[in-house]
Amino acid sequence: MSEIIRLEQTRNYLQPGDVGAAVSLWKDYVHQPERDLWHDYEWGNVHWHCCANPLEARGVLDTVMRAMSARSARELRKIVSRSDTVWSLPSPPYDADGSQNTS
Repeated sequence: MSEIIRLEQTRNYLQPGDVGAAVSLWKDYVHQPERDLWHDYEWGNVHWHCCANPLEARGVLDTVMRAMSARSARELRKIVSRSDTVWSLPSPPYDADGSQNTS
């Protein structure tokens, strides 16, 4: 935490609390229903201009992890990777009629 606080105070692209907000935003975004994620992928999200873009937040996390010491970056990467894993889960199979295939 102390390294995150130091980075937020010394980097011109960060404000106090930005890293925690980025982690939270990314986590909340990847746990949305798949149809919402697909809509954002296809059409974009008109609310991101006022409420923060989770994809930009994930980019900030990458930048912060590169600026941190190896040990601290590894700790943050462990937290972020949990959400990345959810993001990377394959879609469930669907039948032609749109119902979920349970076989």
